[in-house]
Amino acid sequence: MSVLPTVAIAGATGNLGAKVTEGFLQQPFRDRFHDIIVLARSRSPKAENLVKHGASLRLYAKENWQKALAGVDVLINTYVYSSLTVTRPDIVLKCSVGPSGHHFKEALLRSIPGSGAKLYFPSEFGVDHYVHDFSHEEWDAKKAHFQLASELIPDISICRVYAGLFLEDSIGPWFGFDTKRGRYEAVGDPAQKTSYTSMYDVGKALAILASQPAGTIPLEVHLSGDSKSMNEIAEIMEANGADRIQVTSVPFESYKTSVLAKPSPTPERYLRFLMGEGKIWHSIDGIGNQNDIFQVTGGLSTWMSVSQLAKDTRGRPWAEAEWELVH
Repeated sequence: MSVLPTVAIAGATGNLGAKVTEGFLQQPFRDRFHDIIVLARSRSPKAENLVKHGASLRLYAKENWQKALAGVDVLINTYVYSSLTVTRPDIVLKCSVGPSGHHFKEALLRSIPGSGAKLYFPSEFGVDHYVHDFSHEEWDAKKAHFQLASELIPDISICRVYAGLFLEDSIGPWFGFDTKRGRYEAVGDPAQKTSYTSMYDVGKALAILASQPAGTIPLEVHLSGDSKSMNEIAEIMEANGADRIQVTSVPFESYKTSVLAKPSPTPERYLRFLMGEGKIWHSIDGIGNQNDIFQVTGGLSTWMSVSQLAKDTRGRPWAEAEWELVH
């Protein structure tokens, strides 16, 4: 009988990392691993909750990464490069990781060669920035990290996973979905579809990949939990309790030109025109996806949908969020 792999998750107490870890801890995925390790700087309620549900906690410091990664077969880096700053009574999406975050990622990466790890998932999990025709510091940092990983750990499998937009955090005013005011504003055609994937489903997909022999894992994997247009999302939200939603659009070319002329460190304005450009559409007619991998191996045949989000939020996701669109 083969030995089950041990997985370590860096950033496991963050917005994405906690949900990814919860995905690993659910059955049938938990039984595919010997241990699921939460890597954290210190103890916290979030870390303790994950331990309560079956994870192990391993504390680290800058000088003991080798010790923290001892016995790890698969390393998953869920630290984000940057994210929006949005406060709601029950949730905070934190701001940019900044230079210290990039230093942390590099320190983690440089500790892998002596760890015995066989598979590494770098901190991607968003859009496929390799199809972009422009530069941005967040995605440039991800490219640089992958290039460094390719040089430092050439004999270790590296898999980049692109989930499109996170379902739980994306139907909000930062991407043009202003539920509070009953207005949705697309960049370009509001009939253009975009792919949304639940962070919990990202965790399940990673669990399926991480349980396979490292040498069989694809170099890149695109996920597509659900693909819907802004028009379709408005109809779904209205059917689940939202007031009447007015869908409008702004011209694609002028919006994109304006954004590129005034660079910003956070990606939401760029993501809005990428949505309109069809570059976050992980379908056969778009970028494509590898959902079939998870259907074949079992355990993830049903993905969380926009309709389910609408039911859970009564058609009003992020209705209390305050946000001013910048064109």
